[in-house]
Amino acid sequence: MSISVLLVDDHGMIRSGLRALLQAEPDLKVVGEASQGRVAVEMVHSLCPDVVVMDLRMPDMNGIEATRQLTAANPGVKVIGLSANSDRQGITEMLRAGAKGYVLKESAYEELSQAIHMVVKNKIYLSPAITNLMVEGWLDREEDLPSAFGALSSREREVLQLIAEGKATKEVAAALNVSVKTAETHRRNLMEKLHLDSVAELTKYAIREGITGL
Repeated sequence: MSISVLLVDDHGMIRSGLRALLQAEPDLKVVGEASQGRVAVEMVHSLCPDVVVMDLRMPDMNGIEATRQLTAANPGVKVIGLSANSDRQGITEMLRAGAKGYVLKESAYEELSQAIHMVVKNKIYLSPAITNLMVEGWLDREEDLPSAFGALSSREREVLQLIAEGKATKEVAAALNVSVKTAETHRRNLMEKLHLDSVAELTKYAIREGITGL
């Protein structure tokens, strides 16, 4: 089964290079290209790609806003952020907007195929350099967060790990043999207890606490 991909970048040469790279993979198919975020949102509606590779810095509508809009309207579409800069704020906002992965352009030719295959499996992919940056920033800003092993119950730590590894609520419920409602309650309690507002923040917290296999 092939994975359909939409490439979004305002530089034609980058799109051409990425298209050639991805189309060399037998199970990847580039179904379209866009140079602006607003156009990308419209193309997602018509093409329904499995994955959107989204540049952050574009005219008319940036990649963060485009990601926010298209993931709200098309929750099944996976977005991978693509940027030339390892800007912590941009990465954070991209993940909050709904992206499931983030790859630096300098390493895209080595990592993009792997990132695509991971996000379609509902896993999160971050370039190693980005992971280090985010964890360092998290530790710098959030040293006062409570320890997972002191603040959370065993079951809550199980739920946290599953969420951090990209499991959807139904998958969490199935893995723990509980109802979807119970799994949702655990996730809500985790966010309230840890004063966190998103799955991306839960994931960073889990990495910090060493309770995820990511």
